[in-house]
Amino acid sequence: MAVRIATIVFFPSLLVSLILACRTPDLWMIPAAFAGWYGADFMSGAAHMYLDYRPCVPGIGLDKVFFYEGSRGTDEYVAFKKRITRQINPFERLVFEFKLHHPRPDSLGRRSFLYLVNSPSIYLALIPALALNIGCWLGVVPGWLAVGIVVFLFGAVLAQYFHGYLHRADAPWYIALPRRLRLLMTPADHAVHHETLTRDFSTTSGWSNPLLNVAFNALRGWGMFSPAGLTPR
Repeated sequence: MAVRIATIVFFPSLLVSLILACRTPDLWMIPAAFAGWYGADFMSGAAHMYLDYRPCVPGIGLDKVFFYEGSRGTDEYVAFKKRITRQINPFERLVFEFKLHHPRPDSLGRRSFLYLVNSPSIYLALIPALALNIGCWLGVVPGWLAVGIVVFLFGAVLAQYFHGYLHRADAPWYIALPRRLRLLMTPADHAVHHETLTRDFSTTSGWSNPLLNVAFNALRGWGMFSPAGLTPR
């Protein structure tokens, strides 16, 4: 219920801010929109990098779910997974789900819209989205800045939704068209990440992957991001 309410409030609030911002059109809105989209892509990649390598909570059976050998389409598996994952908080469940989709990437593509946006990002983004409404209404936020923030928040909240479509063979027109314009990644682009798990972590446009790849290699060289964090223990 909480994610439904947050979704119902969040996306209309972005539209309100966009309408208010466009009362005074400004050419700076165009580069601001691209900067916002780049920022959203960067956030998707940085979060993906961290969640991939953050160790799961040990000793509660997450490894048994991860390495489950039976059919995952049974009620038995669903009940078993729920029993194990209810022991951890929503953030730790998100950490686990990121690891769980690596050996079974197509499973992410079968998730619903509400499931994919049900992450801490939508709750964190809701506050600045509502604050932006007030700022735009009062005229204290420049139009170009409001556009950049709207695009950033929109892309950040939908990062996992776009990620899901990177693991689906079909793509509706509103996904296929941005892919043609290189505003969204293609499944082939994202496959590079799954081949190595050491590069191309972004899930939106992929524009920030070159920078994030440099950052990952540097951080790994400093002893962070151990491969042991990729699977539950």
